[in-house]
Amino acid sequence: MRTVRRGTNRVLLGLIGAVLLGAGGAVLVAGLDLPARWHFRLPDGWPWTRPGQVLLSEQNRTRWTDRGWWWPAAIAVLAVLVLLALWWLVAQLRRRRLGEILVDSGDGEGAVLRGRALEAVLTAETEALEGVDGAGARLTGRRTQPRVRAVLALAPHADPGTVVRRFAHEAVTHARVSTGLDDLPAEVRLRGVRHRAERVG
Repeated sequence: MRTVRRGTNRVLLGLIGAVLLGAGGAVLVAGLDLPARWHFRLPDGWPWTRPGQVLLSEQNRTRWTDRGWWWPAAIAVLAVLVLLALWWLVAQLRRRRLGEILVDSGDGEGAVLRGRALEAVLTAETEALEGVDGAGARLTGRRTQPRVRAVLALAPHADPGTVVRRFAHEAVTHARVSTGLDDLPAEVRLRGVRHRAERVG
């Protein structure tokens, strides 16, 4: 899935770059009046051929403005384009799950560890801590400088400070040592678990 997203991003960026480059080149050719200066003829159908020329004539721009469906359709298309652009921007800015970690194997070449495998170990060791009813761990950052984002569900009797210290000194430290990393920063979010009241009597 990650490879597909990377490929999609590259294709979209390439297409957008090609369109912008072509449009900029066409505007530059017409704005500098290069055909007249250099005595060459542009291909038939070229959108801009001289300074001051517009891409669409007034007739083309106003062809459907008197139709009832024109403005709602134009606004809907622009709104969809804006939403798609915002979705794409958020997708690029969102911190992604780290797929693999580069581990120092001592031979100068290194080894690759699957990120999900380390996440599973972190989660299992964290859930085994006293006072933790559930946990989830995710690796972000770069494969040479990973970071841990964890969510811990605390039992009603748990002391948050003690749980966080044990998480840092045990689960995170074990993960850092086993992967040979000099540093493994962690961000922890705590949430309480609601238990149904027990009826006595």
